Amino acid sequence: MTGTTHLEHPQAHLLRTDRFPHIWCPTCGIGTVLKCFIDAVDKAELDYDRMAIVSGIGCTGRVAGYVKLDSYHTTHGRAIPFATGLKLANRDLKVVVFSGDGDLSAIGGNHLIHAARRNMDITVVCVNNFIYGMTGGQAAPTTPSPANTSTTPHGAYEPPFSLPSLLEACGAVYIARWTSLHVRRLTKSLTEALLKPGFSFVEAVAPCSTLYARRNRLGTGFDLMKFYHDHSCIEHDAETAKLAIDYQKTIKVGRFLDIERPTWHQLNDRQHLDTLGDDYYRAAEAKAAQQEEVDHVEA
Repeated sequence: MTGTTHLEHPQAHLLRTDRFPHIWCPTCGIGTVLKCFIDAVDKAELDYDRMAIVSGIGCTGRVAGYVKLDSYHTTHGRAIPFATGLKLANRDLKVVVFSGDGDLSAIGGNHLIHAARRNMDITVVCVNNFIYGMTGGQAAPTTPSPANTSTTPHGAYEPPFSLPSLLEACGAVYIARWTSLHVRRLTKSLTEALLKPGFSFVEAVAPCSTLYARRNRLGTGFDLMKFYHDHSCIEHDAETAKLAIDYQKTIKVGRFLDIERPTWHQLNDRQHLDTLGDDYYRAAEAKAAQQEEVDHVEA
């Protein structure tokens, strides 16, 4: 008999491997996007102790439970307001929202548009799988027409959201889209988004391989990857108004927007400094001293 060598997962430093095996289906793209995210965190050289990741409900919402960071699995559609609260309480935190298209753009749509409008300094990673994957494969705000879903058995007919177009209109400062095939490019965009001050948004296209692909007879996970390879068109700085995803047609990917705009905290500081003057500085110094005392006691 020969002994076996225990090999540690190459990303064990940021994965809660004690919670494995994970719940995602074979060939699901969420795990690939998570791998890209962990690589991006390391490439950005972020301090793990000053990071928080927030997820909502759904398949992608399980990401927070598998990442070895301060993690919060919130209620359906409420990941962004929870993340906003974290950022308001501690502006030194790097706050990331990692959730799905249904959670973020349907029940959470109101929070999505206003966080972008405010230019809240958070990074939002949206895995777009075109349906509600965890609850039965229902049509979502991103389902392309005429895809077949459990709630549209004769084909979806409502016009879907183009998330990059929506987010630019609302005020985001960084927007990118890749598929789960584009591992290196997705990692690079996630790195840029994590380092970007303000509301940054990265869409990762990864149609549900179990409920969406099977129902629409799109083949295996390998077939999906081959489709991304053959039908993805890299078009950096493309007009977001022309980035709609049509059913089984070309998907435009790339970094579409990278601009500068004052963040919510900068606007808040400017407004209160204009109205309160030195009193604002004194209040800020008192708050900082109080926080330093709390940190010292906790240490």
